[in-house]
Amino acid sequence: MERRTIGAAALEVGAVGLGCMPMSWAYSGSRQRGDESLRTVHTALDRGATLLDTADMYGPFTNELLVGRALKERRSEAFVSTKVGLLVGEQHIVANGRPGYVKRACDASLRRLQTDVIDLYQLHRADPEIPVEETWGAMADLVSAGKVRALGLCAVGARSHRRSGARLHDGTIRQLERVQQVFPVSTVEAELSVWSPEALEGLLPWCEARGVGFLAAMPLGNGFLTGTLTPGEGFEPDDVRARHPRFTAEMMAANQPIVAGLRRIAARHSAQGTDVTPAQVALAWVLARGRHVVPVPGTKRECWAAENAGAAGLRLTTEDLAEVAGLPSARGSWD
Repeated sequence: MERRTIGAAALEVGAVGLGCMPMSWAYSGSRQRGDESLRTVHTALDRGATLLDTADMYGPFTNELLVGRALKERRSEAFVSTKVGLLVGEQHIVANGRPGYVKRACDASLRRLQTDVIDLYQLHRADPEIPVEETWGAMADLVSAGKVRALGLCAVGARSHRRSGARLHDGTIRQLERVQQVFPVSTVEAELSVWSPEALEGLLPWCEARGVGFLAAMPLGNGFLTGTLTPGEGFEPDDVRARHPRFTAEMMAANQPIVAGLRRIAARHSAQGTDVTPAQVALAWVLARGRHVVPVPGTKRECWAAENAGAAGLRLTTEDLAEVAGLPSARGSWD
């Protein structure tokens, strides 16, 4: 797989990463299988998808434990990204950015991941009660201590505030400008996909101008852009899509033209002799946003991990990119 060098710390990773969250958190709990998820991690590594993205809150904790099982055998082949700053309660999630907590959480993540160093330590969310500079300073201390190689920031949750034409990432950019004064930001992780392109407006250019890597979360639109979901089929109660305004039966049907466009592009490439899927087209679109961009599609199945990794070899033409640009904007139940 093509390798990409991202961020001030010159981090080298496969062009497509692996989001590990669905293996333990937020998606169809009845379909989560530890052994299959472990095979999925190995499949991704086999194909050069070296960036494994997890967080202590996924599970909570069980996702890091699972990734740690794979790292025990293949640490030298993997680039490990985990996150800190969110605590999971019985019915709620709260931020904790206290310096002492951050340092204890890092030690706990290292134990679960069965590694001596975390390649990328990301602040999941800033604590509104603690100046973000204090939290970031504690994370920088972890770099000095040799426990962490580089630091990243996850974007402020924008989905709940999504409105047409709004600058959704202004809050994230303000945080980035503050923490950059304390210690260099190597990466920003934020949603970016064919149906959620908002980061293109301000956040992605900010990163490019400063040599900051961009980890594209949810590049397959929570699975919608794969074309494998059926409108009206429904989701398990613990699945985040059960409450997502784009995943009602009505909105899934209304957004089918987006998938149809990806299918047309995939069919053109497949006609040239290599099978291409809508998911691979969606990932190739993200890859084409810049050499500092790495999509991190999440999955818990081997077949999808292999398919996603294959997108790194797909090059979209000018015609393809123009067709994607002409697709209708995604609709949600708020529209």
